[in-house]
Amino acid sequence: MRTSPLIKAACLTGLLALAGCASSVTPPEKYSGFLKNYSGLQETESHTGKTILRWVSPDYKSANYDSLVFTPLTYYPVPKPSTQVGQEALDKILAYANTRLKEGAEKRIRLVSTPGPHSLIFRGAITGVNSSAEGLQFYEVIPVAMIVAGTEMATGHRTMDTHLYFEGELIDASTHKVVMKVVRKGEGNTVSNENTPVTVETIKGVIDDMATDASVFVVK
Repeated sequence: MRTSPLIKAACLTGLLALAGCASSVTPPEKYSGFLKNYSGLQETESHTGKTILRWVSPDYKSANYDSLVFTPLTYYPVPKPSTQVGQEALDKILAYANTRLKEGAEKRIRLVSTPGPHSLIFRGAITGVNSSAEGLQFYEVIPVAMIVAGTEMATGHRTMDTHLYFEGELIDASTHKVVMKVVRKGEGNTVSNENTPVTVETIKGVIDDMATDASVFVVK
């Protein structure tokens, strides 16, 4: 049986879309704007073996700081619930991320509510971007970006990969200058189709890796 041109085109489009999304780091076109400046970011490997984008000020020395103000994570921009990622899931994902990252930070440095002369301030967000290949709007893929495999779409099987995007920075409380910034993309569990709800369990592993890296990262 001959393969129709339509199916061939669908398969090719899917493969091209997957090739564009296969990168383990967040491409520039998917930066959310949460960070004021994305210059200087370089690929590096985290403690958990994930490739991330990071910039560290040449003036940064961990010994200069004895405390951290942990500003709770937010979504940027504010997402709208969808049938796949409902409000309850959004709330639980954010709550879990805040709990785990705060725990990770506390293992490394003393947390305080008011900055002192040797304090760092953390601010971060779970972010997302449009998926131009699927024509999805920003709110439809926050905080998890769904990528459908085109070759599987042609056969009617719509397995979907999930990704969580994160951007964060550390600010010197005395100078108000950014001393470190991180942009990372994590891959969650695969869901069987576009009707399968995404829950905190779907991307729990991504958040756990982030928390581990926050507690033991090394600046080389």
